[in-house]
Amino acid sequence: MADKLFPNPNPEAPFREPIAKLAKVVTDRIPVVLGKEKITKDSPEYIGLAAICTDEMAEIAIKMGKRKPRTLEDMVKLTGKDKKYLEDILQQMAINGVIEYNWENPERQKQYVLPMFVPGSAEFANMNKELLEEHPELGRFFERMSRIPLEKVTPMVPPGGAGIGMHVIPVERAIEMENKSVSLEHISHWLDKYDGKYAASPCSCRRSRKTFDEGCADDPEGWCIAVGDMADFVVETNKGGRYIDREEVLEIMRQAEENGFVHQITNIDGEDKIFAICNCNVNVCYALRTSQLFNTPNMSRSAYVARVNKEDCVACGRCVEYCPAGAVKLGQKLCKKDGSTISYPKQPLPSEVPWGPHMWTEDYRDKNRINCYDTGTAPCKTACPAHIAIQGYLKMAAQGRYQDALALIKKENPLPAVCGRVCNRRCEDACTRGKVDEAIAIDEVKKFIAEQDLNAETRYIPKKVVPSLKGEFLEKIAIIGGGPAGLSCAFYLAEKGYHPTIFEKNERAGGMLVYGIPSFKLEKDVVQAEIEIIEAMGVTIKTGVEVGKDITLDELRQQGYQAFYIAIGCQGGRKAGIPGEDAKGVATAVEFLREVSAKESYSIEGDVVVIGGGNVAIDVARSSERCGAPKVSMYCLESRDTMPASEEEIAEAEEEGVLINGGWGPKEILTEEGRVKGIVLKKCLSVKDENGNFYPTYDEEDTITVPCRHVFLSVGQSIEWGDLLKGSKVELGRGNGAVADSLTYQTAEPDIFVGGDVYTGPKFAIDAIAAGKEGAISIHRYVQPHSSLTIGRNRRDFVELDKENIRLENYDNSSRQIPGQDMSIDHKKSFRDAKLPFTEEQVRTETARCLSCGASVVDENRCIGCGVCTTKCEFDAIHLYRENPACSTMHKSEDKLKYILPYGAKQAIKVKFSRKKKPETP
Repeated sequence: MADKLFPNPNPEAPFREPIAKLAKVVTDRIPVVLGKEKITKDSPEYIGLAAICTDEMAEIAIKMGKRKPRTLEDMVKLTGKDKKYLEDILQQMAINGVIEYNWENPERQKQYVLPMFVPGSAEFANMNKELLEEHPELGRFFERMSRIPLEKVTPMVPPGGAGIGMHVIPVERAIEMENKSVSLEHISHWLDKYDGKYAASPCSCRRSRKTFDEGCADDPEGWCIAVGDMADFVVETNKGGRYIDREEVLEIMRQAEENGFVHQITNIDGEDKIFAICNCNVNVCYALRTSQLFNTPNMSRSAYVARVNKEDCVACGRCVEYCPAGAVKLGQKLCKKDGSTISYPKQPLPSEVPWGPHMWTEDYRDKNRINCYDTGTAPCKTACPAHIAIQGYLKMAAQGRYQDALALIKKENPLPAVCGRVCNRRCEDACTRGKVDEAIAIDEVKKFIAEQDLNAETRYIPKKVVPSLKGEFLEKIAIIGGGPAGLSCAFYLAEKGYHPTIFEKNERAGGMLVYGIPSFKLEKDVVQAEIEIIEAMGVTIKTGVEVGKDITLDELRQQGYQAFYIAIGCQGGRKAGIPGEDAKGVATAVEFLREVSAKESYSIEGDVVVIGGGNVAIDVARSSERCGAPKVSMYCLESRDTMPASEEEIAEAEEEGVLINGGWGPKEILTEEGRVKGIVLKKCLSVKDENGNFYPTYDEEDTITVPCRHVFLSVGQSIEWGDLLKGSKVELGRGNGAVADSLTYQTAEPDIFVGGDVYTGPKFAIDAIAAGKEGAISIHRYVQPHSSLTIGRNRRDFVELDKENIRLENYDNSSRQIPGQDMSIDHKKSFRDAKLPFTEEQVRTETARCLSCGASVVDENRCIGCGVCTTKCEFDAIHLYRENPACSTMHKSEDKLKYILPYGAKQAIKVKFSRKKKPETP
């Protein structure tokens, strides 16, 4: 059988009859077993065996018979070969993975076994690193032989798997209190059974996928725990095995659970024997694939199923992110307007509908990462660019769990103290509570929580979660630019086990957080405190280094840097393109704010006009007031009601005496002896065209002249690339921004990724922070060779629930809390931040206003009962229940047809009679 995914790498080599005969002995592919299909040079079984087996080895293996233990004496009788010679060749066969050995007999004699392909020789061959490098086709051989034999049989497999492949075993602590559990459902049972005989060995699935560029970026070493005689086998036959004690086994299990890996045991020898406990990543695991691709959970699931207690759930989404089966998605907790609850779809099962390829999910690794149901979930999480678990940290704050709340925020945002002060609060704009009265003061609660980071004794430094048992990754990564995107990227790379280096051309890291946002909104020590936490995680920050000038990308490559994240922001200001704008007294917003941030002063000699209507223009106007301007006027194209600055920012500016004038654009700056003396403005008739694009039109004859001594232009920002990209393949597009893939942020230069304003144009800090995390994900995958940048990646797509179709009742009727002010600070004139964080009492009052919109929902037809979700829930809202006890029935592989055929027949009858009858014709 030729396979387009697995072409023969040596098509010109002569056909080897012994290899074909051995392939027929070992395979479980039904057409071959029944003689309806012959083994050819293009058969996957043949290609795999040809790489690891000489003709003599094949002839020896054929005489052994599949899964029939043979001692050395037995083998001498079967083959007639010299004992010493035969022992040597059998050892080489074991090294290559053709056979295995054990001592499972009363006399404890070594005995050799010809295994099946999977689990068996395919895994063993892929565990031999040198062999796999020499014959990369073995990777696809494993993939094919773990799939093709199952394509027809999966819907007929009964609970428990009928002795096929692997079997999910739950996280032990998830079932510790389950008094109905049986011993073999506990990992401790198997560790007791094989007490003292454990070996950590590489994951063959992780290695296999890398051979065709579908790796998951985990370090493959040590995740699979061989037990009993298999421990000796993987150590003695170049399988990368090493002996470990029980404590190290438990530590590996713990680290696996932290990473969201699924525990599985081998399931081909009945309930008395396993030979391995694996820690599986669904993005590469072939055993988990059997249930996920074919949508037949009986193939692998445990006896347990997860269920959510909606009352305790806060839709933080942690269970959703980590569920390997895509069985948990975010939904809503609130009832519909008519009082009914949302009905969520379930995955059909083979016992319900006719089965076949039309019911499979080939892209299951991507589909399993869908975050929420189409009917939507909490609007706050949906609207936040970083999709922070807002409902979750509000609940924690309500419970007084402030450190836990900070930890939860940092899963998505490493700069919560910063964002608590300067975020544009899209979460609050979307908040369901806003339909009742006013939105929850989400950012003020976040600011309160993040105050812990400003104190060295209470700050939270996240624990690293590294998909490597070595504890870190040594690949060098350079981040160009120390603004919010670069800091975020560095943070999440460090959390993953890297030690990235940030190169920042300014004297201080922080980007526009330091050099663009006035201190009365964001004190510099707040930014510094959060940068110190990032440094404590292992990030090196080199300031005063401009890449492209002081050092080039090629020079960094020569120093061993393997990937680059460019996040230099839009650090240049734009001018308006009008006469007189080069006069003394004219400055861009970026230039003005940079000097004010450095000195908290600016030489103001008269009235100020600020051109622009965004938040940056507001910052310029308010800073001008503090620098001594006698009069500050803002002019923007939009009306007062439609200008882009936030309502809160506008109100604060007006309170401080700034005059805001809408509907005017700059026409000419008037000068006298090279200095500003006034500005001419023209009436703006419309800001956008009929398609909603920015395209202002003016009445050139309708003008006003405003005397002033300073004009500050807040009409846009530009990217100053310098020589950073010199010699690179990075392409520049609209606004001179970098062109990159919209999911991975990878540019045309494969080792260069971009994020933040250099990709999107000027946005907010939270947008850059979200982009930084995505950049870290991509870079991690990129620097681990042969890993996919996209497969199984969380696309971070969320849907907002329908706020017009909900019933709100029994909610707390407290009004929105207002933060206090430090009365010792003149909030109109001082550069100090006069706003106080909430008090604890205010936090309790405010968090009680949350309507708790969202909740996780489990599709029990998809759940495999692994218990990973329970390890991620901080609210004890999701638990495992022993609803499928038959799934703990373990059979020998040789007996599988005795269980598959009757079960398949029962299912066929059930499907036939479960179809709805056609309505009778009247």
